[in-house]
Amino acid sequence: MAKHTIEVIGIKTYSFHGCLPEETKIGGNYEVDVRMITDFTAAAIEDDLRKTIDYVIVNRIVEEEMAVPSKLIETVGKRIVDRLEKEVNKLHQVSVLIKKICPPINGDVKYVSIEIEESFT
Repeated sequence: MAKHTIEVIGIKTYSFHGCLPEETKIGGNYEVDVRMITDFTAAAIEDDLRKTIDYVIVNRIVEEEMAVPSKLIETVGKRIVDRLEKEVNKLHQVSVLIKKICPPINGDVKYVSIEIEESFT
């Protein structure tokens, strides 16, 4: 099996995640990167989108899950990974990185992030 990478980088959302009450009311900026391992040999040879990963579906899944408020971005990341596994054909491995931009913590921090990597058979 060939190992090919498809990335959807910098999906920007305004979402309402956090443990503090103001985070779920005011919201904040987030950025999500999705890195997927697949085999798109047939798609490349036949020039057929149905035989590879459709970026539109990946973006939609991220936007839909980021729209559901959660206390933890870890929870959101797990939901994104689970949906990608279920809804994206030809997916062998995925990495989801969620960045919470300018988090409300005591300090000058650009972002905090979580990353989930999972492989599928």
